[in-house]
Amino acid sequence: MVNIKQSLTFLSDSNKAHLSELIPGLLLCLVVAMSATFVSEHYGGPTILYALLMGMSLNFLSQEGRCMAGIQFTAKSVLRVGIALLGARITFEQLLGLGITPIAIVLAGVPLTILFGVICGQWLGLSRSQSLLSGASVGICGASAALAVSAVLPEDKDSERNLILTVIGVTALSTVAMITYPLIATALDLNEIESGIFLGATIHDVAQVVGAGYMISDDVGDVATFTKLLRVACLVPVVIVITLLFARKGQTQAGGSKLPLPLFLIAFIVIVAINSSGFLPSSVLAGMTDLSRWCLIVAMVGLGMKASFKELSSMGWKPVLLLLSETLFLAILVIIWLILAR
Repeated sequence: MVNIKQSLTFLSDSNKAHLSELIPGLLLCLVVAMSATFVSEHYGGPTILYALLMGMSLNFLSQEGRCMAGIQFTAKSVLRVGIALLGARITFEQLLGLGITPIAIVLAGVPLTILFGVICGQWLGLSRSQSLLSGASVGICGASAALAVSAVLPEDKDSERNLILTVIGVTALSTVAMITYPLIATALDLNEIESGIFLGATIHDVAQVVGAGYMISDDVGDVATFTKLLRVACLVPVVIVITLLFARKGQTQAGGSKLPLPLFLIAFIVIVAINSSGFLPSSVLAGMTDLSRWCLIVAMVGLGMKASFKELSSMGWKPVLLLLSETLFLAILVIIWLILAR
């Protein structure tokens, strides 16, 4: 620790002390994130899920010791940087090129799924925050949406456990959907455009949408990817609405910004606008996208370290049933819409 402080000669004493407290936990999360990436690249499977599970296996490190501050910083601040940089994946031109049908399906499917989640969550006796978190993750873009929405929901003793369980559940369901939904599209005799819209409008995570779409054909993969981008873009208005909803009730996260919108969301919108302008070279955008991915993976390690299997098991079967119900609701809604639109 002394060596770390001595190497930071350009900082003030207070900043040195603060940064030296963060570095051990940050480096630990980075090493685990690299391990999760290695396993995913060499043996298959979603990197975020590996990062989460590996982090959970090291839960004891977040309870005491030198890594506590860095783990806490990673799970919150690094997470928000990663969310902001997601804007480098989206342009307004891509969204406008999707056409009317996928736009209509997405604009209806996202709010209806969230509303369905709130109603079902209330019926199951779950909190409003948990129901919103679950509905947004299924309706928008899986783990990324769960991370973004959790950042603006009011904190309580179950906030982190709710987020961890949601990420695990939605990632697992997305992986299952990547395998089964192309079979469903074929069984329903959907054409390439319909198949792409179905996959992009229903599968939770971007990576699984790409995998399922290009598993069928390049054209299906293109349509599925663009449709998914529109769902990702819905993250902005949804987070804005949730932020304003809880702000009016006086329920904000401790230490949060006094601005009506969180800074990471403002940064997300600005990056999308800059990306759409075409000013940034492709190499810079690629770097921002890679950095976003790494921030989210590292943040998932930190979140995993702050949870435990024992805590998750105490939450029961209701949150799992809620995620499954929302997934089936969204899939059935999109299928019915596509069939009626023929």
